[in-house]
Amino acid sequence: MNREFLLNALFLVFVNLLVKPFYVFGIERTIQDTVGAETYGLYATLFSFTFLLFMVNDFGIHYFNNTTIAKHPQLISKYFPNILVIKLLLTGLYFLLVFLATFLRGFEIEIFHLIFFIALNHVLISMVAYLRSNISGLGMYRTDSVVSTLDKILLIGVCALLLWGNVLHGKFQIEWFIHAQNLTWFLTALTAFLIVKKHLRQPIRLRFNWLMLLFILKGSAPFALAVFLMTAYTRFDIVVLEWLLPDGRHEAGVYAAAYRLLDAFNMIGFLFAGLLLPMFSTLLRKQNSGKKETPGESTAATGALTSLLRVSLQLIWAGTVTVAVACCFFREELMLWMYPETATPYYGEVLTFIILTLIPFSGIFIYSTLLTANHSLKKMNFIFLAGIVVNVALNLLLIPGWKAVGAGISAFTTQTVVLLGMMFLAKKEIQLKTEIRQVFKILVFILLVVLANWQLYQFGSFDWLQKFGLSITAGLLLAFLLRLIQVKMLLGLLKKEERIG
Repeated sequence: MNREFLLNALFLVFVNLLVKPFYVFGIERTIQDTVGAETYGLYATLFSFTFLLFMVNDFGIHYFNNTTIAKHPQLISKYFPNILVIKLLLTGLYFLLVFLATFLRGFEIEIFHLIFFIALNHVLISMVAYLRSNISGLGMYRTDSVVSTLDKILLIGVCALLLWGNVLHGKFQIEWFIHAQNLTWFLTALTAFLIVKKHLRQPIRLRFNWLMLLFILKGSAPFALAVFLMTAYTRFDIVVLEWLLPDGRHEAGVYAAAYRLLDAFNMIGFLFAGLLLPMFSTLLRKQNSGKKETPGESTAATGALTSLLRVSLQLIWAGTVTVAVACCFFREELMLWMYPETATPYYGEVLTFIILTLIPFSGIFIYSTLLTANHSLKKMNFIFLAGIVVNVALNLLLIPGWKAVGAGISAFTTQTVVLLGMMFLAKKEIQLKTEIRQVFKILVFILLVVLANWQLYQFGSFDWLQKFGLSITAGLLLAFLLRLIQVKMLLGLLKKEERIG
C-alpha cells in the first residue's frame, strides 16, 4: 500500500477524533437540551425526511469523479464545468421532489421554511463532497483531510457564540442552528471551490452536454442506488416515529438524543472503512490477477486478505463491544448526565437497543468495504433492499406499541440482518473460509465483557462515572488478554501487505 496514503488516512482519523466528539457532545447535545426534545425532534425528523431524497441531489457523482480524476487528473478541467451543470440540474430536481414529498406528507405550512433551509444544507453537503472528490483525486490528501473537518470547526465556533456569547437576544432557537449550518457549509464549499479552481488549466465555462451528462450519470448510478438504499434503512426510523405517533415529535427527539451516541461512535467505523478500502482493493487485485499467471502470489494475497479481514474485525469489535455494552449497562445514568434539563429514565430505555446497534453496524463497515473493493456493489444492493423491507415491517409493527424503544429494536434487528447477509455474500464472492477459532474468541470476549460490566455495575463503592470508566478499561484489557488487539501483528500485516502491493 502507498505509505503516503496510510499516513494521511491516519491523520484524517486523528483530526476527526479531536473535532467531531467535541461537536457532538459539546455543541449538538447542548442545543438539544436547550431547545427541548420536541423541537429538536422536529428538526431531526425534517433532516432525515429531506435526507431520504439525498440520492437525487448527489447521485453518487463524487464517487465516480474521485475514481476518474485519480486515474486521469488531466481531465479535471474538462469534467469540472460539465459536472457543475449536472449538479445544478440535480439540485433543482431535488428541491422540487422535497417540496412535493412535503406536500404529500402533509407537513404544516409554518415549517416549510425550515424544510427549505435543511434541504439547502444537504445541497451544500453534496457540493462539498463533490469538490473534495477533486481534491483527493488530485492526490492532495492532507488538504482533503483539513477540508473534511472545516465545517465542524466553523460550526463549533458559530454555535458557541450563539449559545454562550450573547450575540443574539433571547433563548437559542433551532432556526439559529440551521442557519449556522447554512453559513458554515457554504464557507466550506467556497474554500474547497477556491482550492480546486487553482488547479484548473482554463477558465470555468458552464456547459450543457447531453452525452457527457448521460455518461456521468450512468457511471455514478450504482453508487447512487447504494447510497439511497443505505440511507433509507438507516433514516426511516425517525420519520416513521414522527408520522405514526400523536406525540411523534417528542419521541423523535428522544430517539435522536440516543442515536447521537451511536452516530458519534460510528464515526470510527466510517473512517476505518476509508483506511481499509485501498488495502482490500490491492489484495483482491493481486488475488484475482495471479490465479492463472502467478499462483504463489495469488495465494500470498489471499492469506494477507484473510489476515487483514480478521485483524480489522477483531480491532473494531474490541472497541465497539466494549463501548456498546458499557453504555447499555449505564444507559440511564449516561442520558441523565448528557441531557440534565430534559432527560428522564425513559431516555435510557431507548438507548438500550440503539447503542447495541453499534456492534453489527461496525461489522457492516468492514464487510461493505470489502465487497465494494471486490466490485460486488449490485449484489450488495439486494442486501440493502432486504434491510429496508425488514426495517419498514418492524417499524410499523413495533412503533405503535413500543414507541422509540420499538424503533431501537427495529434498528438493531435490521443491522444484524444486513451484517449476516454481507458475511454470507463475502464468503460466497471471495471464497473466504469461516475461522471457527476467531468466532469462538469473539463470542467469549462478548460474554466476558458482559460479565465484567455486570459485576462493576453492582459494585457500590464508586460513583457511576468511575464504574463506567472501569468498564471501558476492563473491556480493553480483555481484548488484549484474548489477543483481539495485537499491535505487533497489525504493524507486521501492514508491512506484509505493502510488499505484496
